[in-house]
Amino acid sequence: MTTATTLGDAVFSLNMTRGEDFLYKSSGAIVAAIVVVVIIIVTLVLILLKMYNRRMRTRRELEPKSPKPPVPPALDPNSNSSQQPATVTFNPADIQVETR
Repeated sequence: MTTATTLGDAVFSLNMTRGEDFLYKSSGAIVAAIVVVVIIIVTLVLILLKMYNRRMRTRRELEPKSPKPPVPPALDPNSNSSQQPATVTFNPADIQVETR
């Protein structure tokens, strides 16, 4: 199949064999098939992740709960002890300015 298009002074000629013509006409179907396959793969991955998440959640819920480790009183925000929080004092003399 030969196609010639005249555009002003330029003439474009395109020679296509029978195989190239078939590929050109079926390229839309090929792209659509690739898109469908990608969508199916993504859907399968999402379903597998959902099943894995559900299985891990049920496994965590069925495990016996371990007691919480004791929190040191200095780090416990709800403690009513008389300890004062650690303070940091800032001395301007600690800053060393680099002179050039």
